[in-house]
Amino acid sequence: MEKLMILLVIGFLLAIGVLKAEDLIDPASFWEGDYCVQKTAQTPAAGASSIRAQVEGQWQEFPLVDFPVEFWEWNCSRRQEYLEIFREMLEKGPEATRSPQLSGPHNGIVATWAANRKDSRFKLNNAVKGMGFLPPEERIGELIKLLQDKMDAGMAEKLDILDSLYTHATKNFSPNRLGSLELYSQPGTTTQTFLNQMLEPSCVTVWLDIPTYKIKQIARLLHPLDPNLSQYEKDVVSYINLVHSFFHGEFPRDYIAVIYYNVEIYDSSPGKKGAMGTKISP
Repeated sequence: MEKLMILLVIGFLLAIGVLKAEDLIDPASFWEGDYCVQKTAQTPAAGASSIRAQVEGQWQEFPLVDFPVEFWEWNCSRRQEYLEIFREMLEKGPEATRSPQLSGPHNGIVATWAANRKDSRFKLNNAVKGMGFLPPEERIGELIKLLQDKMDAGMAEKLDILDSLYTHATKNFSPNRLGSLELYSQPGTTTQTFLNQMLEPSCVTVWLDIPTYKIKQIARLLHPLDPNLSQYEKDVVSYINLVHSFFHGEFPRDYIAVIYYNVEIYDSSPGKKGAMGTKISP
């Protein structure tokens, strides 16, 4: 009875605006010792066609959708263009005529919402995240081994390996998800993206480029120290951290991995007939 009365009082205070929902959120509750556990989304089983997540307070099933052909072509061709630029920089040094740009498929601009941090009045947030394709369950072990075996190779060889992966992208990567890292959140430190995605896994990613796309997603966060991860979840954490280090160099620890599952896809290309924000997924 006492617990019920407390819940009724809290509900009344929320209703009249004296108490805000964010006042009830303690980021420390996300952590079990030195690892976090996201409780608002569930990793789909291998081959599943949907993901289960708690969106706007209600558990729902969201069908997964595949990247359209034009998304594959744009994403892979632009990534291979970056690789060519890095090859030129390796070969010509200061005489190279091109440099990598921040626009394009690597840098996804992720919009999230859920609760304001103590340093902000707003729940909405936007952040640029390095993003890449993820191998499917049946390929991820093989690609992890490839990255491990070639971690000490020269940069020219590494660029060739990445180029080959993108050349055969539809064979190497899953058609309905992207991967990223949450680099900065740990016990006592909470980014706004992390706070929002732990509470509300629905989010939207866009890219600054032409053509360009918008994908509405469910974000699934996986901590490398969580002892309850499935084998695939462990592999995802390993793969994303490995491919990050493969290009950027070794890091002192593995970071929280984030799987962005496709729920809706839009063509947001400006000036393109039939695009300009048109939904192109089923």
